[in-house]
Amino acid sequence: MSLLELVTNAAANPKTLTAPSTHPIILNSEDSLLSLKPTLENPDPNSLVVPVSGFQISQTDSEIIDSANKFFKKLKRKLKNPKSFDTEGLVRSLGSFLKKNGKKINVSVGVDPSSEEYPRVLIEKLGFLMGRDVSELVLEACLFLQYWELVEALIVNGHVAHSSYSNLVSVLVERRRSDLVCLCIENFTDLGSSELLCILKYFLLPSKGAYTSMVSVKKDWERQAKLAIEKASNKSLKGKKLQVAKEAALLLVIAHDEFLASELCLHYLLSSPNLDDVILADSISKLSGEEIMTLIRYLGKWLKKYERFPQAGPCPKASSILGLKASVSVPTLEAVVKCFGLVLNEHFSSLVLNLEFHEELRSMKAVVSSLALEARLCCSVANVVEDLKAEAINA
Repeated sequence: MSLLELVTNAAANPKTLTAPSTHPIILNSEDSLLSLKPTLENPDPNSLVVPVSGFQISQTDSEIIDSANKFFKKLKRKLKNPKSFDTEGLVRSLGSFLKKNGKKINVSVGVDPSSEEYPRVLIEKLGFLMGRDVSELVLEACLFLQYWELVEALIVNGHVAHSSYSNLVSVLVERRRSDLVCLCIENFTDLGSSELLCILKYFLLPSKGAYTSMVSVKKDWERQAKLAIEKASNKSLKGKKLQVAKEAALLLVIAHDEFLASELCLHYLLSSPNLDDVILADSISKLSGEEIMTLIRYLGKWLKKYERFPQAGPCPKASSILGLKASVSVPTLEAVVKCFGLVLNEHFSSLVLNLEFHEELRSMKAVVSSLALEARLCCSVANVVEDLKAEAINA
């Protein structure tokens, strides 16, 4: 059977994980490599490949794997009767498993189990010892128990397997956890078309019940905008930091003002560097007419913002220098124009017949013309600068 056939069959017939993997954790390569010895007594020094033997897993890794397999089976049994399971029991059981293995590699949690921060710190410091199999079961348990704090910790620390993306996004949308959906967009590197479509539909036409969680996202943006203004007004900041603070303040204020709570959630999607244009286009092609018009109005707001504030631009350094994390989640003009192009490509024939779209297009015409004129002027200035540089070099 060819590799393509193996992949196709696996995709067509996905199997539920019933047994742990042989090697569920990342092995300590240093100990394993040190135990390798050449198979030949006199290997050719000029050969690119030298046969070796003696590979073996370290004692510590073997113990951790054995512990992980036992915990996997224990958690699997408990999930068969989840009604007898609660959040305290999950944290207690998971904490015991991780701390026991943490001692084997001299890593401790450093937080009292009674602390509210304990579950988050536990995953942050020792989550890598779970391995994919255990982390999938822990996520399943968290979703059933609606233990959102632990779900957040798993997402942020990269302990959600790609195979769990679809189910996780569906559950979060169903439970109207807009804040966690935004975290998924920020942290997942390769969201598929089905996940993107689910997220787009949720943000473009949210249900009444979703408003509360979206307001929490709006408050986060408001806090970040106020913090940016405070930073820009801080007289103790000088030079580069002050310049970055002023740029970030402008960017975050225009990203917050006049946008609805659901549109602020869309910021994360449009600004994500992990989106594939082909997959995004496929998701956009499946949106309804009402959803497409909502998306076009949102993109129109951004075009007007950038036309009104042409000095606004990307400010990623504000996140690392000033702690303004939202600065990396503001869509660029390039991202807005690219998304608008995808919308037109996928829905051109239906939009041409839509009178509502004609009105939106007319309102954007002046804005686009202004941006195009500015772009041409910038290109002219850039050409002059390049010519002057060339003359200076040749002089």
